[in-house]
Amino acid sequence: MDSPADSHATPDSAEATAHAPHAEVHAHPTWDTYWKVALILTLITVGEVWAYYVPSFVASRAFVPTLLTMSAMKFAIVVMFYMHLKYDHKLFRALFTGPLLIAATTLVALLFLFGHLTVLRH
Repeated sequence: MDSPADSHATPDSAEATAHAPHAEVHAHPTWDTYWKVALILTLITVGEVWAYYVPSFVASRAFVPTLLTMSAMKFAIVVMFYMHLKYDHKLFRALFTGPLLIAATTLVALLFLFGHLTVLRH
């Protein structure tokens, strides 16, 4: 027969046992990762600003798609690293990226519809 001390686990050990099978262990990003990500985001932003100040590029049909692509890249980087989606459960990634892909597809379709993207030039 168990003694009363054996039948009652301490709260810390019970909590650790209850969460152990479901816990996913991953390495959190370090300062080294964060400054590299910040540098990449800064370089993309510099590219966006530079593109805006080149009049011939602003007048071209590639201007809007280029800015949208750079903006989408920055969005993805922020979500993956600063919002930790890269380290999250696969279900949460799917719930986030599914609607995001639908929205991106809609935006590309609208770009084609309004003539900012063309497959064939006349």
